[in-house]
Amino acid sequence: MAIADHHKPHNSDGKLWKLCPFWQSGTISSSSSSTQNLHSQNHSHQNGVGSNISRSSTSVTSVARSLLPARRRLRLDPANNLYFPYEPGKQVKSAVKIKNTSKSYVAFKFQTTAPKSCYMRPPGGILEPGESVIATVFKFVEHPENNEKPVDQKSKVKFKIMSLKVKEGTDYVPELFDEQKDQVTIERVLRVVFLDPERPSPALEKLKRQLAEAEAALESRKKPPVETGPKVVGEGLVIDEWKERREKYLARQQVEAVDSV
Repeated sequence: MAIADHHKPHNSDGKLWKLCPFWQSGTISSSSSSTQNLHSQNHSHQNGVGSNISRSSTSVTSVARSLLPARRRLRLDPANNLYFPYEPGKQVKSAVKIKNTSKSYVAFKFQTTAPKSCYMRPPGGILEPGESVIATVFKFVEHPENNEKPVDQKSKVKFKIMSLKVKEGTDYVPELFDEQKDQVTIERVLRVVFLDPERPSPALEKLKRQLAEAEAALESRKKPPVETGPKVVGEGLVIDEWKERREKYLARQQVEAVDSV
């Protein structure tokens, strides 16, 4: 508008737009359409930029998450290896203590590269905050091909321990790790190390202690819970043990009294 006013001819009435009605209407419509097109282009450009920024931020976030080290939920002991006594032709045992160091309930699960010769007890479970468990790992030891003892050497067999944050009251099923793959954390990859059972070592002594603790915990879980309250028989009938004993004692006393007469 300022440019049109600057170049307008000096006429008496100064009504430039009335002299060129077609040009005026055409200019207005083209100007308005141009403005609308420009506005739509800017809008689509802004939308495109916004979506690109959103996609870029999402991709950057995913890349950052992949680059950042995963936060550990579990503490393992031993932390890097599974120690087995080297006894070819036998099934040997190892142990690892797993403790939940987070503030939430955590499910854990084992995986191994040799499922045919190895298995774990328990293979998985759920730990409440601060709870720990000693898992026992069983492995069949093959005879060496060249009659060499791979003692104190790492085997090709590996064990992977994964964790998953769960809600309180969740029942453990292995499918939890398939349903929430994005939330699963690989805690550790443990390697198998063989120990000479005839040569004392700190690792062997520690293994024996952990296996004894695992067996004791297993036996305690097998025992039925001790009943501390009164016995309940039938539908709400509560039997007082002391009352029952007293009644038996009084009945016995009456019988003795009758016999004495």
